Amino acid sequence: MKTFANIFLGLFIFEAIVAAPTIDTLIYGSETYDVALEDLDNLYDYNENLPVDQAEIEIGTVLPSVTREIHSLPPLTEEAEEEASTPKLIDGSSPHGSGLLGPQTHDGLPTCLLCTCLGTTVYCDDHELDAVPPLPKKTTHFYSRYNRIKKINKNDFANQNNLKRIDLTSNFISEIDEDAFRELPQLQELVLRDNKIQQLPELPPTLTFIDVSDNRLGRKGIKEEAFKDMVDLHHLYITDNNLDHIPLPLPESLQALHLQNNNIQEMHEDTFCKMKDVAYARRALEDIRLDGNPINLSKTPSAYMCLPRLPIGSLI
Repeated sequence: MKTFANIFLGLFIFEAIVAAPTIDTLIYGSETYDVALEDLDNLYDYNENLPVDQAEIEIGTVLPSVTREIHSLPPLTEEAEEEASTPKLIDGSSPHGSGLLGPQTHDGLPTCLLCTCLGTTVYCDDHELDAVPPLPKKTTHFYSRYNRIKKINKNDFANQNNLKRIDLTSNFISEIDEDAFRELPQLQELVLRDNKIQQLPELPPTLTFIDVSDNRLGRKGIKEEAFKDMVDLHHLYITDNNLDHIPLPLPESLQALHLQNNNIQEMHEDTFCKMKDVAYARRALEDIRLDGNPINLSKTPSAYMCLPRLPIGSLI
């Protein structure tokens, strides 16, 4: 009886083992990670509000091949690769038009790469330039000081309808074309000091500030009535030019006239005032400098009766 019971128990255990499901060994290699991205939330506790770097670290620790597939970009086509390699900063810069960095100079560089452009102001100071570079059409202020420019051509500022200030201090300018500045409709300030200019060209009537000090104008470098039509001219500086006269007539708007260190030897009584109109007063002209000239201001006292202040100069 005992033997029969053992045989029955053995058969029962054998049938149970045979009927149990087969468990295959799982190998967690990279080839087993073929998981759709939409199923990741079901397999792993992924928080979409985590920072990108932290999320990548957590996913990458569990599924390295999946993260590689997510963040690897498809290869560029031949056309896309060529477009990506094309520099965009100088696109459009050509001798015939203004690109992102302005028109090209004669050296083949865009002006705003050779110089410095801030808004509508162009700075070309101390760049060893021997000519005025072509300017963007929206330029309002141009500075090219301490260079080697020798001549201003009539086309240097052509079509610069927005230009308000030109500063060419400390160059080697000895010649200026007659039409170099005349056609600039908004030019207000012109600074040409410390050059070798012997003749001023015709200037636009819109000027409010002129500084041509330290040049070689002499007795014939300024045309007659050169400043007559400048109804808004406030400051006129012509120091150190070997002038032998005061350029007349001076506009009523003038506030400062600097003529020191020239060769002015005499002054007419109508230079500043009107002898026939004793009630005439010239209140704007408060700053007149004639020091450094061989002139005795005390010889013409009536020439200053209409002024708010006496000129600065020798009274002996």
